[in-house]
Amino acid sequence: MRAVLNRLYSMAERDDKGVMERAYASAAGLSAPPTPAEASALCAEALLPVDPKIGRLLHLLVRTLRPRNPVEFGASYGASAIQIAAALRDNGSGHLTTSELDGGKVRKTRENLAEAGLSDLVTVLEGDARDTLGALTEPVDFILLDGWKELYLPVLKVLEPLMAPGAVIVSDNLSMLPADYLERIRDGRLGYVSLDLPLGDGVEVTTWTGIRDE
Repeated sequence: MRAVLNRLYSMAERDDKGVMERAYASAAGLSAPPTPAEASALCAEALLPVDPKIGRLLHLLVRTLRPRNPVEFGASYGASAIQIAAALRDNGSGHLTTSELDGGKVRKTRENLAEAGLSDLVTVLEGDARDTLGALTEPVDFILLDGWKELYLPVLKVLEPLMAPGAVIVSDNLSMLPADYLERIRDGRLGYVSLDLPLGDGVEVTTWTGIRDE
């Protein structure tokens, strides 16, 4: 597992800056903000793994909370899925469902999970997370949001009916998150309790109490 993660982080450090510079330049030439599909295509060669400290946070949270049905939006090449799945393996229970729009990244995620010996602990869904995760029926007790930022709120709303009281939501890339998403997960009247942490470029850790006061 560690060898796979080290390789992914080394590749990201070597390649991601150039890939994203080209992606931003291409996006600037569009007549409108890129759609999720367009953004996915522009970033197809970027690994974009979670910051290593956030990866350790994910492992710690999963080990501590012992979720049965964790869910991830935005698998990319599988770095965060590996961290979560390794914690599930150590816990001896639980199964991760992760969603990724880009077919090439889906294949890479599956390959990396297999190399790490964690394939049996993860289901990798290909497609728009609003559809793939929207088809889930089992209660969800841990959520990582690390995909296209404008979809954080729609994906959260899809998952809200499935969230068990005490479910924890980890939202990566805090500095890039839309105001309406942050407003929702910081609204105690909706049952949320939230805290921002200075890891990477910011991460928000939120729990849903199950008690609304609207």
